[in-house]
Amino acid sequence: MTPDLSQNPFTGAWLDRRSETRTEADWAARALAESDARFILSCGTRHLVTRAPATAIAFMDGGHPLVRNADPAQLILLGWYQGVRCVLVNVLPEAADWPAGTELEELRPLLTELPAAEAAVLACARALLIWRSRHLHCGVCGAPTAARLAGHCLKCTSTVCGAEFFPRLDPAVIVLVSDGDHALLGRQASWPPGRYSALAGFVEAGESLEDAVVREVREETGVHATAVNYFASQPWPFPSSLMLGFHATANRTAALQLDGELEDARWFSAAEIGATAARLLPPPYSIARRLLGAWYARVTGSALAALP
Repeated sequence: MTPDLSQNPFTGAWLDRRSETRTEADWAARALAESDARFILSCGTRHLVTRAPATAIAFMDGGHPLVRNADPAQLILLGWYQGVRCVLVNVLPEAADWPAGTELEELRPLLTELPAAEAAVLACARALLIWRSRHLHCGVCGAPTAARLAGHCLKCTSTVCGAEFFPRLDPAVIVLVSDGDHALLGRQASWPPGRYSALAGFVEAGESLEDAVVREVREETGVHATAVNYFASQPWPFPSSLMLGFHATANRTAALQLDGELEDARWFSAAEIGATAARLLPPPYSIARRLLGAWYARVTGSALAALP
């Protein structure tokens, strides 16, 4: 997926969601009858793709046996993609006879290969699959749930309870803290050697986004962030986050105090970041890369070198 600095990966109105059509009782029958409808096959959180001539979603039509024989409860209406109806089919492993020339892949390894539009569609699909897998039973009474609203609602099957559950996101803030031509970056021990990135953390109950930024920076590095400004957001279905990006400022002479969550944190000059971008920076499909790129362009007047 080629990075586009005008738009975060996974974002853009690639899907015309048409949520009003989810109330149509016969939506699945309509989709199966439409000759141009596209079906995405997934198994768990793996998606069916083709590798030739290039990596792409292996779209199927309604006549394919894996689509035609699927349990209607496993169909989810994603919306309209490139003007035609697009449906996600969660195929059970024991029912799968995958077409020749296709393979099942997790989304993350595909991010540098898929077209931006298809990566965004699969990000939506993955988020819905994970949400459904975690709400097989009612969180109120424990009864099984059943899909409604074209797969976008799970309703408790108990006639006494009847609670309804809708997809939810976990808001997380990610912030690039800077002081002039220096940026504060941290690294986790699990990352590739030499990798540093912007600071991030989940928003807590009763907390504003700005307060979460200040708290996370202070907790992870001991630095007091100020001038918190919103930058952009990015869906991040690993498993269900919405990343909310910010820029902030701080005094780089203050002593760093790590809380143990990060293996290291330090201030990097713009010159150092520019010279070591390929080794140092987060991958091109992350909002962290966008935060760094925007700051670097503002400070130096030039763009960061493209990452592989």
